[in-house]
Amino acid sequence: MKRILFILLVACLAETLSAQPAARRREQQQKKQTSAQTLTTRAQIAFPTAAPMSEDVVWRRDIYRELNLNDDANAGLYYPVEPVGSQMNLFTYIFRLVMRGAVKAYEYRLDGNEVFTDSARVKLLAFLDNYHIFYERVNGRVRIDNSDIPSREVKSYYIKESAYYDQATSTFHTKVVALCPIMTRDDDFGDVSQSYPLFWIRYDDIAPYLSKQIIMTSNLNNAATMSVDDYFTKNMYKGKIYKTTNMLGKTLRQYCETDSALTKEQKRIEGELEAFEKNIWGDQARKDSLDSIAKANINVKGKKARTNRNRRAGGTSSTVKKSSGKSSSRGGGSSAARVSVRRQRH
Repeated sequence: MKRILFILLVACLAETLSAQPAARRREQQQKKQTSAQTLTTRAQIAFPTAAPMSEDVVWRRDIYRELNLNDDANAGLYYPVEPVGSQMNLFTYIFRLVMRGAVKAYEYRLDGNEVFTDSARVKLLAFLDNYHIFYERVNGRVRIDNSDIPSREVKSYYIKESAYYDQATSTFHTKVVALCPIMTRDDDFGDVSQSYPLFWIRYDDIAPYLSKQIIMTSNLNNAATMSVDDYFTKNMYKGKIYKTTNMLGKTLRQYCETDSALTKEQKRIEGELEAFEKNIWGDQARKDSLDSIAKANINVKGKKARTNRNRRAGGTSSTVKKSSGKSSSRGGGSSAARVSVRRQRH
């Protein structure tokens, strides 16, 4: 009986020892598969990982802007309209990435808010049909000629940016969160232009590719170039605010009745952002004024102290002179007579 138990015990130990390497192998394989799945495009094209925006920041303001590509600051995103060698405008570059599935595009909803879920992803063939973009199928793949990409009609963008204060690093940042190209087309009669926001794209998804795309940044110096990612990271774009994230979910146009009121509200919001960034560590102008007041008080106290010392010194000298005069008039005494008065106790 003991021998049978001993044999069973040895068999269990052998099975356990043989099972551990297999389990370890499975764990290693799972880790390899997970790491392979989590390899992003950033790692594939050697793009340095940008610091993500933390979800627990103490202050953040979400701003929506409209970028007009006719402005000089944004013109680099529009030209060239059709690709010239490796040079192409931003929409052509985004459109190619979306069509080959490298970047996910999400529907533009009626409320204008972005939703980055699988249910909101754009169906590519339906998108091409809805906007009458010509394509053909070649060996089961969709092929679109460069001349058929409506990059000439995309003359503006919506962008969402987040201005936030990172308490972990004690720094202020303005980060682009999402992009939405806007296509402008004339109606059938060519009288009125209609704008069509096409889709939303997460900026972090497209940033690795934008780091490899170069644009021109100056009309005077054609050698002044930078990557599109640097262009957005440095906030070199210019756009008017049309919406902020608020509890009512309203755009500026919905509560600003006139154009002047809209312009005034845009300037007010810009001023709030600038004031917060400037006064993170306190109001410098007020600090300077307080320092000047403190310095003035110190100067005043110093002057008063010197004046009091001068007065004491001057009073003593006059007394001595007066007493010396009295003594010389009497002619005999060497010093002035002292008179003491004693009060009589009753």
